[in-house]
Amino acid sequence: MRRRLASLAVALAVAVAAPLDALAADPFVVRDIRVEGVQRTEAGTIFSYLPVKVGERVDDARLSQAVKALYATGFFRDVRLEREGDVLVVVVQERPTISALSFVGNKEFDTETVKKALKDIGLAEARIFDRSALERAEQELKRQYITRGLYAAKVQTTVTPQERNRVAVNFAIDEGSPSRIERINIIGAKAYTEKQLRDEMSLTTPGWLTWYTKNDQYSKQKLQADLEALRSYYQNRGYLEFEVESTQVSISPDKEDIYITINVAEGPRYTVGEVRLAGDLAVNEPELRALVRFREGETYSREKLQKTAKDISDRLGAEGYAFANVNAVPDIDRAKATAAFTIYVDPGRRVYVRRINISGNAKTRDEVVRREARQIEGAWYDGGRIDRSKVRIRRLGYFDEVNVETPPVPGASDQVDVEFTVTERSTGNLLAGLGYSSSDGVVFNGSVSQQNVFGSGNAIALALNTSKINRTYSIVYSEPYWTVDGVSRTTELYQRRLDPTSLSVSQYRSDTIGGAVGFGVPVTETDTINFGFRYDRTSLTLFPDSPPAYVDFVDRFGETTDAFVLTGGWSRDTRDDILYPNQGRLQSVLVELGMPFGDLSYYKVQYLHQWFWPVWSPFVLMLRGDVGYGDGYSGKPLPFFKAFYAGGVGSVRGYESSSLGPRDVFGNVLGGNRKIVGNAELFYPLLAGQQAVRLSVFADAGQIYAEGLQPDFESFRYSAGLGLAWNSPLGPLKFSYAYPVNEKPGDKIQRFQFQVGSVF
Repeated sequence: MRRRLASLAVALAVAVAAPLDALAADPFVVRDIRVEGVQRTEAGTIFSYLPVKVGERVDDARLSQAVKALYATGFFRDVRLEREGDVLVVVVQERPTISALSFVGNKEFDTETVKKALKDIGLAEARIFDRSALERAEQELKRQYITRGLYAAKVQTTVTPQERNRVAVNFAIDEGSPSRIERINIIGAKAYTEKQLRDEMSLTTPGWLTWYTKNDQYSKQKLQADLEALRSYYQNRGYLEFEVESTQVSISPDKEDIYITINVAEGPRYTVGEVRLAGDLAVNEPELRALVRFREGETYSREKLQKTAKDISDRLGAEGYAFANVNAVPDIDRAKATAAFTIYVDPGRRVYVRRINISGNAKTRDEVVRREARQIEGAWYDGGRIDRSKVRIRRLGYFDEVNVETPPVPGASDQVDVEFTVTERSTGNLLAGLGYSSSDGVVFNGSVSQQNVFGSGNAIALALNTSKINRTYSIVYSEPYWTVDGVSRTTELYQRRLDPTSLSVSQYRSDTIGGAVGFGVPVTETDTINFGFRYDRTSLTLFPDSPPAYVDFVDRFGETTDAFVLTGGWSRDTRDDILYPNQGRLQSVLVELGMPFGDLSYYKVQYLHQWFWPVWSPFVLMLRGDVGYGDGYSGKPLPFFKAFYAGGVGSVRGYESSSLGPRDVFGNVLGGNRKIVGNAELFYPLLAGQQAVRLSVFADAGQIYAEGLQPDFESFRYSAGLGLAWNSPLGPLKFSYAYPVNEKPGDKIQRFQFQVGSVF
């Protein structure tokens, strides 16, 4: 005969509050344990949680403890303990599992993203259903909608029982209309108008761009950032004691309009009094005083004060004081509205670097990253060298992110480790270029390259161009560290056919086979001297309508020429990134000299200057100048197939490729011995904090000139337009639409261009 010993239903409190005799049972020794009611849970799992074992003597207290332990697992919604003689019978009723999670009406969030978030709460398919987890999920969804300004969002859940003790959970979501900021009031402002202050805030009332920026939707985080922006605005203009006294955010009864009120106290405007340095300066005082960015009598600026503290801290960091503490303490004279500052310097203990650690580089070898580090293990800590190391590693182009930390070594007060954490990007590229013009139709070119072969840092590229204008087969192998001290070597083999008969270029065809080897010698952190040698064998084919100058050249030098070319140059690169620079410059000078013991004696000089400047966050301005000059010597002319050309992508957009410059009597382009091209482009990342999608506006100008022609404003060709670059999952995509300015009769126009590729 079975006797119930203890039961615990959905709420333990009911069982605990029950009369003691409801749980009463005579103590007995358990000879066996049997489990009933399980469908999914293994009996062994229950035995592992059950605090009662065979052979033990049990009483009311032990039985109550056993029920609570099983119920605490969360697997069961009912637990009973019964007795059959000396056999303890465990009767359980399992909680149902979730067979499916479904969502209806969610447009603001991706379904898979929502499921991942709910899984962290404890609600996911195949998991045990928990009503409390479901309630938490509802609240979390509502909270997320509120962060998007959807205050009227409603979330209703339905739990549908299914066979085999399962349930399906459905979320019916009514997102409603987003709540918009109807008004922002700033009370207490006297020195500046409300409009001036609202312009400093990201939150705003609805406008023509807020459908995209969503800055008209309230966010607590954005409001806090805006309050800090207001504080900086005032304190950078002398208002040292500016305070935000309170903020009120209210919402209309229909939850569509939001009203923000900000109460501020400006205080007086202060000028700077005496500036003193105190504490253990560690370096010469005049050297630190030169880093102070504000002077007595100037209007107080928090920005200058913070920059001063950072510069002094960085200077001390360059001497090994990794944990220097610099604080500026004001002495305020309210009667005179002046503030004297004492800058206290505490350099702390001088430390050195024990070890440099690298993580995240699954493909790239440690040595490839380590050789870019300018901080040396065992040397004194140098913050400037560590920052420079980070820039050099990022400029390798192998990593999406490069982060550096300098944690102290446990148990050692004078040691730190330098830890570089990288996130690798795909460095193999399969690129295809497509364009269209009225003369050449669709043009295809492609290349296969790997910039980090087997993680060695070496690069190999195989280029293929099958257009009817320019057919190229080439292979290039680059070793950035051919020697241990950073001398690079690049080897190239190529076969090129140039057939511009479909362009507006004067008619000819050239076939070139050659090879080249080049070296780069670093002379400073940013400067490199380049030199190399190239051999070209070029076969020329002329046509009945080829210009007389081309015919004279072939009659004089023959249809096949051998050229032995020396190259040399200098480059300086201070850009902070190779793919997406935000600041810095790239300058290069390249000299090409055809040696006189070959068939061709000529020289070409080109100068390129690119400048990237963050004009205001997140906009980046790029200015680019590209000039070139060439001529022959030893009584020989500049070969016509070595002439400069301009127009098209990378030059003056809006005009067909190589379509600018002097023309023959038939209107075909001859090229020239002088090139002048300038570009200005303003980049804007469409995704906050990311450079993968960038919109740009640009203006191009340029022209090609022959000997005897002088540059002038009227002869230049100009264009302006829009560009879009997207590093998509399918690969890099580039689009541009240019509108030619100063167009002349006979110009070949090509407004739209795009490039598409894939990354592996």
